[in-house]
Amino acid sequence: MNYNETIQYLYTQLPMFTRDGASAFKKDLTNTIELCKRLNDPQHQFKSVHIGGTNGKGSTSHMLAAILQTAGYKTGLYTSPHLKDFRERIRVNGQMISEQTVIDFVAQHRADFEEIAPSFFEMTVALAFDVFAREKVDIAIIEVGLGGRLDSTNVITPLLSVITNIGWDHMNMLGDTLQLIAGEKAGIIKPGIPVVIGEHQPEVASIFIDKARAMQSELLFGSDYWKIYPSVGESQVSDYLSFAIEKTRPEISYYKLKLDLPGTYQLKNVKTVLTTIEELKKMDFDISDDNIRNGLSRVKTLTGLHGRWEILNTQPLTICDTGHNTDGIQEVVKNIAAVDYQQLHFVIGMVNDKDITKVLALLPTKAIYYFCKPDIPRGLDAESLMLKAESFDLHGETYPSVKAALSAAQANATDNDLVFVGGSTFVVAEVV
Repeated sequence: MNYNETIQYLYTQLPMFTRDGASAFKKDLTNTIELCKRLNDPQHQFKSVHIGGTNGKGSTSHMLAAILQTAGYKTGLYTSPHLKDFRERIRVNGQMISEQTVIDFVAQHRADFEEIAPSFFEMTVALAFDVFAREKVDIAIIEVGLGGRLDSTNVITPLLSVITNIGWDHMNMLGDTLQLIAGEKAGIIKPGIPVVIGEHQPEVASIFIDKARAMQSELLFGSDYWKIYPSVGESQVSDYLSFAIEKTRPEISYYKLKLDLPGTYQLKNVKTVLTTIEELKKMDFDISDDNIRNGLSRVKTLTGLHGRWEILNTQPLTICDTGHNTDGIQEVVKNIAAVDYQQLHFVIGMVNDKDITKVLALLPTKAIYYFCKPDIPRGLDAESLMLKAESFDLHGETYPSVKAALSAAQANATDNDLVFVGGSTFVVAEVV
């Protein structure tokens, strides 16, 4: 098979979360363990940092990878989902793996797939681990796909576990309280392995404290160690987010930083990233202040990250963001409110297997909405989305595709208006 045929085989033959939803999420690690066993257990052949959480884990993963690359470490990066190209999920020093690597892996292990019947995600995790072992990376940043305890990535023994925060998402699989969700995320905490929790959230902090104590793991809350001073008058229509950050304990550190991910919600993630870097330095990783500054100023260039408060066009101003759950949308709405515009044109699409009412309740009622369906089987029909939205006083028209909705929004917008595209990662994937 050539590359396109190989990808088509993976998409059609393996259970896939973006297509099948919860039915593609396996309730144990058996398949991943068996696949890795047949690959000579590559997950034990490289150092790693394991990153979970509800929001911010992708941005945090890319920031860490950028800093480590800048410091001269050969860095693997595994993230999901991809936006345009399957190979975005697996990078070494920011470069996607080759098409031939994917072709060869599938050709070599197709019989194993047909015997083990892994999900698409399980197969991809095994491929990533195989690549990182063969490439002899110095360190790999491994992002959890969904949850933590039962996620396929949870077969690694990392140097450090990181959990960004806890919010409402995937309740049908992770539980319908924040405490239950936190319990699933805490499943990546390993015996004796230090853990960084990005945000100190009183309602779930005890879950992590108790789990870390049971595992005899050192626990740090990143938000307790840093104080941020945002630049006064910083525009939300910029390629950079400038700020100063001070470490408050135990020894004082102070940085003036510029991040090429301009969404203000990244300030939470920066605290998580810097706490993680401090821990890695204790493990003899040689990372200078200049490495931190240079890495954070070039995250997109170094790692290929897209879709985080990304400016797509300036006339009319068009911005997209992958925030899609309650906390993510709250941050998006906050960033939209900081933009100076006359009329908001909101291109929105969502998936059909989530309770979207909490998200719709957060959206601005004075916007003009352009309802569309992302081009995946789990996409929510545009007409259904419009009907649900109308009950929250959100009004607009439906469009046959994301691109048609965006074209209409941009055609209707004046130079003083804002066009925003979001509601789902899969909507953003069609416009970046």
